[in-house]
Amino acid sequence: MKRYFLLICLVVCGTHLFCQSASVSVRDTSAQVHYAAGVLAKALVEKKWLSPHGTFQIHLVIDTRLLGSESFQIFRAGKELTISGSDATGLLYGCFSLAEDIQNGIPLGGIHARSGHPHYAFRAIKFDLPWDTYRHSDALDLHQETCSNLHFWESFLDMMAQNRFNVLSLWNLHPYPYMIRPEHFPEACPFSDSELQRWQVLFHGILRMAKERGIETYLVPFNIFVSPEFARAHNVAMDNLVHHFFVNGDTSEIIKRYTRECVTQVLREYPELTGFGLTLGEGMAGMTPQQREDWMRETIVEGMRLSGRKTKLIHRIPFSSTTGSLDITSIETEKLTRSQIDCEGALDFIQKPIWADLKYNWSHAHSTPRLIKVHGGKLFDTYFKPEPEVYRITWTARNEDFFCLRWGVPEFIRSHITLNSQQYVGGYFIGSETYIPAKDYFTAIKDPVDWKYAFERQWLFYKLWGRLLYDPSTPDDIFKNEFIRRYGAKAAPLLRASALAGKTPLRLASVFDFTWDFSLYSEGFMALDAKTKSVDYISVDRLINQPVTDTTYLSVKDFVDGLTKGVSIDPKKITPIQLANNLETDCREALNLVANIPVNDNTSLMYEIADIKVWANLGLHFAEKLRGAVSLQRYRTLGNERDKLNAVSSLERSVHYWDEVVNITRPIYRDMPLTHYSEQNGERSEKNKHLLFHWALIRPDVAKDVDIAKNATFKK
Repeated sequence: MKRYFLLICLVVCGTHLFCQSASVSVRDTSAQVHYAAGVLAKALVEKKWLSPHGTFQIHLVIDTRLLGSESFQIFRAGKELTISGSDATGLLYGCFSLAEDIQNGIPLGGIHARSGHPHYAFRAIKFDLPWDTYRHSDALDLHQETCSNLHFWESFLDMMAQNRFNVLSLWNLHPYPYMIRPEHFPEACPFSDSELQRWQVLFHGILRMAKERGIETYLVPFNIFVSPEFARAHNVAMDNLVHHFFVNGDTSEIIKRYTRECVTQVLREYPELTGFGLTLGEGMAGMTPQQREDWMRETIVEGMRLSGRKTKLIHRIPFSSTTGSLDITSIETEKLTRSQIDCEGALDFIQKPIWADLKYNWSHAHSTPRLIKVHGGKLFDTYFKPEPEVYRITWTARNEDFFCLRWGVPEFIRSHITLNSQQYVGGYFIGSETYIPAKDYFTAIKDPVDWKYAFERQWLFYKLWGRLLYDPSTPDDIFKNEFIRRYGAKAAPLLRASALAGKTPLRLASVFDFTWDFSLYSEGFMALDAKTKSVDYISVDRLINQPVTDTTYLSVKDFVDGLTKGVSIDPKKITPIQLANNLETDCREALNLVANIPVNDNTSLMYEIADIKVWANLGLHFAEKLRGAVSLQRYRTLGNERDKLNAVSSLERSVHYWDEVVNITRPIYRDMPLTHYSEQNGERSEKNKHLLFHWALIRPDVAKDVDIAKNATFKK
């Protein structure tokens, strides 16, 4: 038995101090349980509580009689506290739960019994590695140094464990040369022995630390991609050299053998790796759905078999048909894919369940919590009926909508979970493809702040998603108390303010229809122009004519057309005017909540409040823009000059609120690289590569709305 002696001092009975001590006893000596004990020890030490003799005894116990993996119980009897876990991960979560109370100043004698059990078995982070990235952009390349440092990964994995995320998925076009020198294809690896060793130390370190924290790890490569060195050596997959995603699939036998052997060697050399992911589509143009499934079976799945050990599998459900374009997934393709996953589930070297993944509302899950579409469009019920036995559905909640501004709306995430808790749902992926949460390239002010890495700025985002995926009944007080712990009692209103202002991007993405990554960037109020192929500020004309995502809402055009034709409006529908009023009510309340909180002595708190103010002013901008759009469309339809004047006035107020955004953000945020800009006009040029984003930089486009209204004409 290992025992930690810690000295504690508890505040009881008003201002009186009563000295007590706590010792933590651990019977299990595994690395994961040792990490769990360290979590508790750190919380006690941080309170500066002292005594060499244990008044309170805290016992850490693995109790396999507890139902379900990753479960825990905390029980107090007098001066003894027992944390029981159904496994080491459950014990860790119990230690985090008790440590949270200690950090919030709750005395050990006031600890209440509780238990925890995961709502979803699969709670994953989608992390795109910055080398050989799926997309190529300065906004991704600049993270390479940060992500090559194990200190970053230690901090990131600590955050994941604390927030109850239990899966780290690492995505990369072609990761093998960074992890191994292929035994029969050494020419595929471009690194010297010493360079490769540094990469291997990095990957072994990531996987080892993840395992210590109860986090499974999956490697998710992209299909028929090879290293440039391999392509040149064998004159195959030459399209890979220009990194086009939807190139014709090169099914050469040598590529099949190379891929298969790489998978086997990686699994043998990295025993901590949990499994692989299949992501059918890229690099497979010209192949039928059956040919794609066959290629995966002959390469990655067969490579898993040859490794000689059991592994787990993520099978990303394909989005394309036979052409390689983003066509709607057909029922036939769904049936084929389900059949393939069922066959994989029968293989004894693949652990069940298989995770069958779909993108929730394409690339913009931070929109409506209702499932409107998946990648490619419509989803039929093939994967759900009959209910699957060997796989569970996972939903990828992509965030391509806000990278700089902090965000947190607890009820939105709870709504997601409420709508997607069917028996066949196994969990969620959370992450982005156009943003890596590593290097902080946002912060302009040089004053000390309480974060080093970008993900630490977005602590509320990760805490909300992780904790609620584990237990959606987690009360808001948990998140409110974290604000108080960080910034004191004056920060108590911040959760409420964040939840109100944070509805702004959700509402924009609910009323402005989207498809892939670059089709909407809510934080910048920008969208892809199909004609120019560029990502631009959403003009008033775009807002008028764009269909809605969520049919609960009415578009500006449909709303005005209905009014003009005298069509009665469904009372269940949210009109543009109602949406504008809702935005104004919520955003003004958010601003009022933070108006009198002093921030002069705390730069980190200043940033928290500034971001709430930015979201609120973007919401007010959006509200006035909606009103202006309705008035403008009414003028163009009916010719009433009063509508034109109202449109101009509303859009001038809309510009005013944008100026408020600029006034807040210009001193505190740098001009930022943005992956959405990388493919301006449909090409990757050096000019596009270095385009930067800031609200101030697109202010001239915002002001054009006023000119559009002033120059509008009525045509009978």
